[in-house]
Amino acid sequence: MMNSEGQRLGVAVVGLGGAVSTTAIAGLELIKSGMNRLDGLPLADLSVPGLTNYRDIVFGGWDVHGDDLGSAAETHGVLPKGLVMDGAAALTTMRPWKAVASDRFCRNVDGGHKFIAKGHRDAVDRIAGDLQRFKSESGVDRVVVLNLASTERWPDLSAETFSSIDAFERGLDRDDEAIGPAMLYAYAAVANGYPYGNFTPSVAADVPAIKDLAAKLNVPVAGKDGKTGQTMMKTVIAPALRSRALHVDGWFSTNILGNRDGLALDDPDSLESKLNTKGSVLDQMLGYTVEDHIVDIKYYRPRGDDKEAWDNIDVTGFLGQRMQIKINFLCKDSILAAPLAIEIARVLGLAQKRGDGGVQEQLSFFFKAPMTRPGNGPIHAFHAQEEMLLNWLGARA
Repeated sequence: MMNSEGQRLGVAVVGLGGAVSTTAIAGLELIKSGMNRLDGLPLADLSVPGLTNYRDIVFGGWDVHGDDLGSAAETHGVLPKGLVMDGAAALTTMRPWKAVASDRFCRNVDGGHKFIAKGHRDAVDRIAGDLQRFKSESGVDRVVVLNLASTERWPDLSAETFSSIDAFERGLDRDDEAIGPAMLYAYAAVANGYPYGNFTPSVAADVPAIKDLAAKLNVPVAGKDGKTGQTMMKTVIAPALRSRALHVDGWFSTNILGNRDGLALDDPDSLESKLNTKGSVLDQMLGYTVEDHIVDIKYYRPRGDDKEAWDNIDVTGFLGQRMQIKINFLCKDSILAAPLAIEIARVLGLAQKRGDGGVQEQLSFFFKAPMTRPGNGPIHAFHAQEEMLLNWLGARA
């Protein structure tokens, strides 16, 4: 059931015109228009005081493409055109704000709908101004920021700029080229008191400087890289294999997809960011290193948003006997991701309402590379993550 005790929530999205965002917005518009199908929304059947009702969520945000969201949704082709136009016609009246973006960090996905900043400080001020205007004009009680943009290249994390709040501030002042757009959005959000969630593999709030700022200002942050299909299955299956003492000798994972996310990952630098988050999960869950763990992602345009994720798992069982497990997940990328983005926004809003700032470890349930507080390691096993989230929510079925 959908709780009605939460306040109205504004969700400012980096990448508002993308497939995930337009699917999420269309879905909520359909719910507002009377659709009662809540499949795919993990928290829909829970009673949680203070958690915002799906019907009380308002979207805004930035994109490098200036098309109205109805046209964008039609281009992405995730939902049938008739479904969007009949039940979510409000998308045609929504347009993104000009984005702060850089083709140095994301070469394959770019557009002309950009704010050309004079420098990092100017960009941060522009983002903060957009958020303040959105909150005022929409009349919501609170605003959270979600990064649903295309994957940026992996930065040099050893850079001194990221090591502390003061170092990052100096980096902003001198327009340090190590600071990418995702970090500018994260900093602008946190510095101005807006919770921030990173659904992408891009490095943003998870650098020490911004994590420390979030803790200092008591602003909720979470991320990174939404756990939707193949990795979600991996975090279900790997703990089961460990519990049955079946040794994983090798795990080969491959994906093909043809949406804008896939196009971004066709750039080797952006792909490296994705592989860094997908590849770190397995060894932690199993408790040993799988030397032959291979993860491969290929852009294949004909598939569009219909992604295929294929896994081959080689295991050894009793008396050294070899076996294989094969999984073929034919999924719709944005149909899996959109409801998770909605739930992340709701939980971030609730965390702020409760006064729970800093890294939100309970949101590990939704991410491939969960952010953790100092001294804590990530929990990847799906059942353990779910228990942590439900305990934090104090949820009742």
